[in-house]
Amino acid sequence: MDWTSAQLRSLVELTRRGTITAVAQALGYTPGGVSQQITALEKATGTQLLRRVGRRVELTDAGATLALHAERILTTEAEAVEALERTRNEISGTLRVGLFATAAAEILPPALRQVREKHPGVTVRSRDMDVDEVYDAVAGGSVDLALGLDYPDVPIPRDPSLRVRELSRERFSLAVPTGTMSGRSGRSGRSGQSGRSGRSGQPGRSGQSGRSGRQKVSLADTRDLGWILPSAGSYYGRAVLTACRRAGFEPQVLHEVTDTAATLALVEAGVGVSVVTDLMLRLRPSCLDVLELHETMERHIVVVCRSFAEHRPTVAALVDVLRASAGRRPSGRQQRSGNTLADTGEPEPHTARAPMR
Repeated sequence: MDWTSAQLRSLVELTRRGTITAVAQALGYTPGGVSQQITALEKATGTQLLRRVGRRVELTDAGATLALHAERILTTEAEAVEALERTRNEISGTLRVGLFATAAAEILPPALRQVREKHPGVTVRSRDMDVDEVYDAVAGGSVDLALGLDYPDVPIPRDPSLRVRELSRERFSLAVPTGTMSGRSGRSGRSGQSGRSGRSGQPGRSGQSGRSGRQKVSLADTRDLGWILPSAGSYYGRAVLTACRRAGFEPQVLHEVTDTAATLALVEAGVGVSVVTDLMLRLRPSCLDVLELHETMERHIVVVCRSFAEHRPTVAALVDVLRASAGRRPSGRQQRSGNTLADTGEPEPHTARAPMR
């Protein structure tokens, strides 16, 4: 049969996602481009693969049969690429990488610099995508590996065909408009800090400060405040809702926002609160208060690849670089001065206009 890998992948993704639009988004095509791939595949096989049902499409019996074999063909093709790479004396080839916005801004750039220095024969092509889509993108073969997120409270289901490796862990803090929590007493039996802590990081007179000198509060102290969160259907949104419910309240979500920079801008504008990590804070310098939480809320940054491709030389090389890069990333608090990030080496005081890092 005279078909292409792109045509087969479009068919396989259609079985996973159900709509032409969703397939286009996953593969980085236009909906028209996906339709053209399927039409070309029907011409190559001489068989109708899709039928229209109202405004939707569904696979015919022939389409479902071919999709099953197409998945095997694509897997065999990927295994062949790995085998060919192993015959070379140097690490070279092209990798397709999926990543979410924070990773695109903060994690991948330094890793790519190291790849160019250590493995000049490796070409990396990256694509920004919804963080909840990266696992399916790897499983479906539209990317070779991806940077993703996992939340202990709402773990992403593990596909046995995927290998997930943790790169680093981040603990969430609470971002609030400047002065919002000043003078508040903890409603959960723990008291928040009023006043300011000094350079020593000692607590204010009526509350506690964290190890870094930040005011320390409970999630329950926000029960009467508006929140800025992603959709409750996202893993991130579900993780925050789970933590809040465990703290004994249902957050009032006033603004449903996925973009981190937009969330920080809204907090700075005084319209709500949100949880943040140090990596998220680096995306947009902002004037607001960052408070440590009594509760432990974490997210894990992970790299995902297909199990059989884990030892593919190019994949293994990039994973090693990403893991080394994550280990070198500053884990302590940082302070922004001009255009440079520098580790202060000491606790930063809680101030009314603390720049986000």
